[in-house]
Order: sequence, then structure tokens, then C-alpha cells
Amino acid sequence: MDKTTNNQLESVKHPALSEDNHEVFPPETSIPDAPVDNRPSWDEYFMQICHLVASRTTCLRRAVGAVIVKDHRILATGYNGVPKGIEHCLTRGCLRTELGIPSGEHQELCRGVHAEENAIIQAARYGISIEGATCYVTTQPCVMCSKSLINAGIREIVFAASYPDKLTQDMLDEAKIVTRRYTLEK
Repeated sequence: MDKTTNNQLESVKHPALSEDNHEVFPPETSIPDAPVDNRPSWDEYFMQICHLVASRTTCLRRAVGAVIVKDHRILATGYNGVPKGIEHCLTRGCLRTELGIPSGEHQELCRGVHAEENAIIQAARYGISIEGATCYVTTQPCVMCSKSLINAGIREIVFAASYPDKLTQDMLDEAKIVTRRYTLEK
């Protein structure tokens, strides 16, 4: 080290020491409390993002958003809506409503792609491995999406709203996929 650099280092004082190198906070005095960490938990953070992603939907029946995460990093997102280049249900109307199909039945009779499927497709399209990841989703996956999530290697699914489908839960349990219902933390 040259003499100038050495002098600069000597002039740097530790913030907890006074000018005469005595502790600013003597041992009998406690250091002020650190500020409270008001950041959202990881679950809350990713679920909030799911709801934002869901706001992009063009579905007239249900807004669903999915976020695939690994090691607290977002790998892919998806929302429910028609495939690329297809007229949106917002302008064309809902095929399921036109045909009188109740929610949860005949999912193949829909012009839309589900949020979880779109997130998986987005990851595949850009060459992103999602094996071992967690899928956060605003609504519990249907049986079709659950099968795709199982085959994609998702290890955990965190959902906000339930979508009662016994076959879905049976398959996820058999595949040893962890499922958790997220409830807003207060």
C-alpha cells in the first residue's frame, strides 16, 4: 500500500467508536432496538404477485394467476386466457357460458388456457427448468393443471381459494406434492 492509501484507511473511524476510540454505547447501555421488519413473508409476497398476474386475465368467469418460484426467485408466471393470436373472451364472449357448462365440469370445452398451464408453457418456451419449484396460484389447481404440475416436477403448490376436486387432491397426494392453502397473514 502506498502512503496516501494507508493514511486514508487510518482516518476511517468505526461508527460505534467515538473520536478517542471509546465505545459510543458503553456495555451498560443497550444498543437501540432495530426497526421492525414489516416486509411481507415469502408466501404473502408471491401470493400478492399472483393476484397482480391474475389481473391480466381475459376470462369472464374467473381471474387466476400463477407464479412458479424456486429458491425465492420467480421463474415463470401465467394467467388464464385464450392462446396467443386467438380472439379474447372479453370481445367474443364465453363459450362455456354459451353452452351452459357449470364451473368444474368439461374443462376441455373452453377456449382459455389455465394460469398454471400458461406458467409451465412460459418456462418451457424460454428453457427454464421448474423441477423442484413451488407453484403459487390464486385458485387451487383443477385436475388437468395438477397432472401438468406433477409431470413438470413441481414439488409444492400454495393456493389461496379452494376449488373442490377430490381427484385432484388424491393425485397430488399420491405424487407426494405438498399442497398448502394460503391465508392472509395479519
